[in-house]
Amino acid sequence: MAHVIRIGLLGLGVVGSAVANALMEKGDHLTGRIGRRLEVARALVRDGDKPRGVDRALLTLDADDILDDPEIPIVVEVMGGENPAHEYIVRALRAGKHVVTANKEVMAKHGPEILSIAADRGVDISFEASVGGGIPVIGPFKLDLVANDIHELRAIINGTTNFVLTQMATRGADFAAALADAQRLGYAEPDPRSDVEGVDAAYKLAILGSLAFHTVVRPADVYHEGITTLSPADFRYARELGYVIKLLAIGRARDGAVELRVHPALMPESEMLAKVDGVFNAVEVEGDLVGRILFYGRGAGAGPTCSAVVADVIDLAQRLAACQASLWRPTYDGRYRFRPMDEVSTRYYVRLLAVDRPGVFAQITRALGDAQISLASVIQKQNLVVGDPPVEYAEIVLTTHEAVEASMQTAISAIAALPVVHEVGSLIRVAS
Repeated sequence: MAHVIRIGLLGLGVVGSAVANALMEKGDHLTGRIGRRLEVARALVRDGDKPRGVDRALLTLDADDILDDPEIPIVVEVMGGENPAHEYIVRALRAGKHVVTANKEVMAKHGPEILSIAADRGVDISFEASVGGGIPVIGPFKLDLVANDIHELRAIINGTTNFVLTQMATRGADFAAALADAQRLGYAEPDPRSDVEGVDAAYKLAILGSLAFHTVVRPADVYHEGITTLSPADFRYARELGYVIKLLAIGRARDGAVELRVHPALMPESEMLAKVDGVFNAVEVEGDLVGRILFYGRGAGAGPTCSAVVADVIDLAQRLAACQASLWRPTYDGRYRFRPMDEVSTRYYVRLLAVDRPGVFAQITRALGDAQISLASVIQKQNLVVGDPPVEYAEIVLTTHEAVEASMQTAISAIAALPVVHEVGSLIRVAS
């Protein structure tokens, strides 16, 4: 009979239950691949009375039953949130256990320290599911792309926001209606702020940035901006200009600095990432040897996340069975400084309402010119009547040539302060 590798599950929610079921249902198949049988030994839950799809005898309310059990060599953390997940991961590693986690927040905030603890204790931590769900992207950074100097990565790594933006683009829905659809279909949480404000994507970019650029990246090093202020009008104008709007995570290394930012961006319709719709995610990487490659698939949900978690478990189990649980420790060479957002250079899209009379546009262009910003295109199509007494305003859409963020923000502040400007409705960066 094959030896048994016992597994402790921290969390038995949607993802944890999927992992437990996959390990049990695929037991014979996995035993043949690994040479040892995988067994779910214990599962930590908050409510022991809630019906579960596993034997109640396996359930525990006490994490010590897993973390202090010397017969459990692999711990799978699928609780979510920073605490107590962070504490439990560290305790497991210090107890000499290998860990698999899907926790993007913990790995973004504490990844370098956790990896160091694992290496010092002679164990491993696998976190493929922390970015991109079932899309294999962490593994390639650790192995397949290690010979490359990574110049740039661009990614759509939040399924909720991508679904919302797809609804706004294809159905003409406003943000609130598209988000309500996402919540009704289970793609968005009841409290969606982490997703729609760009925080979730920023965590994932921090993890990818650390791997890609061999630099310790903290969430605070990643600029983030959400999608809550986008209007259906922006999608109409984007389409007319030949663009789509995506929440884009960008990491770019150049001139001795790395910039890391998450924000809505206009992308040319012809680009591969522009065609990533609905709840799908994609990560595009450019290296000096490999050129440009794309990883694509479902980025969220119990199935894809379970796939990545179980794959990490199998990898660890195979190495344990072969007595080759070799460690991976990232290298941080410190070659880059972080470029602050004010120094980032890109192109811009601006939508504003201004009084419809001669001389107004000259005032707007003067504000841009004073900031050394040149225009690439102008659209003025419809007039809107606003206020009491009613005033007729023109809706104007501008795109610029490449400009520095600080200069653009100065120009926008000057334009917004003009008496002839009713509002600056949108400022969206153009991916380039």
